[in-house]
Amino acid sequence: MQFEHDLDPSEPARAELIVSGRVQGVFYRQTIARAAEQGGLSGSAVNLPDGNVRVVFEGPAAAVFAAIEIARTGPPASVVADVRIEWSEPVGEQGFMTG
Repeated sequence: MQFEHDLDPSEPARAELIVSGRVQGVFYRQTIARAAEQGGLSGSAVNLPDGNVRVVFEGPAAAVFAAIEIARTGPPASVVADVRIEWSEPVGEQGFMTG
């Protein structure tokens, strides 16, 4: 796996994703929450009014990249059309929430 922005895989990272496609009503947020939990990540997965889902992952860069790969696929009933990623400095977020 190629690490973007020359991130050290063990260093903390934060990525905000806007995921478009058929990603609401198909257990997408639950799949993302499970991926975050398995990777020890904090953040959130929230439905947006426009039908997209906003996802935030924060934690070790290697785990963030692994979770992004899951976000690009989603659960079987989803159809992920696009994933836009914005990187920022970690803020020390704790826990993972869906909404």
